[in-house]
Amino acid sequence: MLRIWFAVIAATAGTLASTLGADSTQASDSHRIVSHIPREPVHSTAIAKIGYSKHRHILEIEFVNGAVYRYLDVAPSVYRDLKSAESKARFYDSNIRSHYRSVRVRPRQKEQTDN
Repeated sequence: MLRIWFAVIAATAGTLASTLGADSTQASDSHRIVSHIPREPVHSTAIAKIGYSKHRHILEIEFVNGAVYRYLDVAPSVYRDLKSAESKARFYDSNIRSHYRSVRVRPRQKEQTDN
């Protein structure tokens, strides 16, 4: 019975990792998410690129500081509205941030100083 329970837990963890788009070998080792969602550059003071998976309803946003976040269960209309928003940063703050579950794909990059 205990073996069955561990098998169920292992299968659930593998399914969750693949749902989030993670490489399961890396997810178990370092909890690192590998993104395969292409992102397009946008004109924004805070957002550098955005990408969307129609099949998984995942929105990825790369910020100008280098951080990349993945937002889950995002409707295609929200992605379209973000792309067409006059202020993408304002749309993000009002309609995406704190409204969807998120996963950090990449932390912000340390700023380089000119020495």
